[in-house]
Amino acid sequence: MLKPNEMAARIGVTVKTLQKWDKDGTLPAFRNPKNRRYYTEEQYRTYIGETTKHGHKVVAYARVSNARQKDDLKNQVDFLRQYANGKGVILDDVITDVGSGLNYKRKHWNELLDQIMANNVDTVYITYKDRFVRFGYDWFEQLANKFNTQIVVLNNPDLSPQEEMTQDLIGIIHDFSCRIRGLRKYESKVENDKELK
Repeated sequence: MLKPNEMAARIGVTVKTLQKWDKDGTLPAFRNPKNRRYYTEEQYRTYIGETTKHGHKVVAYARVSNARQKDDLKNQVDFLRQYANGKGVILDDVITDVGSGLNYKRKHWNELLDQIMANNVDTVYITYKDRFVRFGYDWFEQLANKFNTQIVVLNNPDLSPQEEMTQDLIGIIHDFSCRIRGLRKYESKVENDKELK
């Protein structure tokens, strides 16, 4: 429930403008038993164009790799809540997991995917892409989009520090695997060369 002065401050108009809009039906106010005007969070979200579909959830998802990182998990949750509050968004749920981003069997993450595919989630807020999934984020984002779910990455650098290190390691592994394949090819050519026998 928002008082007229709170609603006015949020949408950037005066209380007199709200009174006028209430009278002409542009933005009708509700009335409490004492006949005082008030507005709802849903009215505010509708006004700013962030209304979610009826029955669809707005959730935050946070993850850490192991139980020793509980403080980091709490920091992620706090950051997600602060961001949502700052935007006037009501979080219906905050989902957390403790497990590797490489593990596709994370219980709560899978439950979230089930809710997305059941078309029950409007928006998912995460701090970094790698908090949602370590590899294949773009594929999961595309899947979510097919079910009308938007994944919002709050800290939007291309790579978080952890993911950057992972990408470096992948590059190294790829380079060595190409060299091994090349050596095998070379070894095969040497074995089959009649002049060298």
